Amino acid sequence: MSIDFPVLRHACAEALTARSAFDGAPGLRAAFEAVPRERFVPTRVWLPERDAAGRWRVLDRQAEPVEWARRVYDPDTALITQLDDGAAEPVAPAKGVFTSSLSCPSVVVWMLRLLGRVEGAVLEIGTGYGYGTALLRAWLGTVRLTTMDIAPSIATQARRVLADGGWEADVITGDGEAGHTAGAPYAGVIATGSVYRIPPAWPNQLSPGGVLVVPVATPFGTDALLRLVADGKGGATGRFVGAVAFMRLRGQREPEPWSAYGWGRLPDYGMTLSTDGTEQRIWLAPR
Repeated sequence: MSIDFPVLRHACAEALTARSAFDGAPGLRAAFEAVPRERFVPTRVWLPERDAAGRWRVLDRQAEPVEWARRVYDPDTALITQLDDGAAEPVAPAKGVFTSSLSCPSVVVWMLRLLGRVEGAVLEIGTGYGYGTALLRAWLGTVRLTTMDIAPSIATQARRVLADGGWEADVITGDGEAGHTAGAPYAGVIATGSVYRIPPAWPNQLSPGGVLVVPVATPFGTDALLRLVADGKGGATGRFVGAVAFMRLRGQREPEPWSAYGWGRLPDYGMTLSTDGTEQRIWLAPR
């Protein structure tokens, strides 16, 4: 069965455009339509949907080619490529913790837009199968692009697909928490795994005004996407911009108490009601 992937890619871009996903990011939509996402998706993946036995459902390109293609270009579907650091193969439904995935197109585009059209060098933490890396190259053109993944087999696969498609990047196998000093300073660092604590190496390797985009674990039952701007001295300041869901970096799977990361306790928060009681505002007490 023939599937027209460019048509699916265009439809996905149209859906994202309708949400203003590319606003303020000139050239990002063109880059999105130029990178064939299907080239980065394994033949078999798990969907983040459980069956009656509580197992993640397998999607096989050979058995369900139309559904596979539809999910590849669904703006909001993440595709799970690894469970429990590779303990299970995607040949059957399985239980386990997600440890590698292709983020959904809407989140990938959102993170790139937050990064912005930086110039110089960019470090990506969490290559996965290389789709985000290819988008970075297609959008940012001549930046010096370094990407890291802790899993050797995944980094090897990404290196091959990126090279075959002409998306030049230095693919490093290693623990991204340490960053990559050989390529520093960076104008941008973008992380595709969530953290409880920002690794000090990341702001330390950013140039003044450099941008860090990273999902941060929160005590509110969700991760929060954070954009920080570095001062060039190892510090950075910024805001949370929205809720996301990411797997943890491997070295940050065991949390400390939330207070260790700077989060307030419930007694640190308060509420103010308007005089007529129709509006309420949550606030954090000053320390």
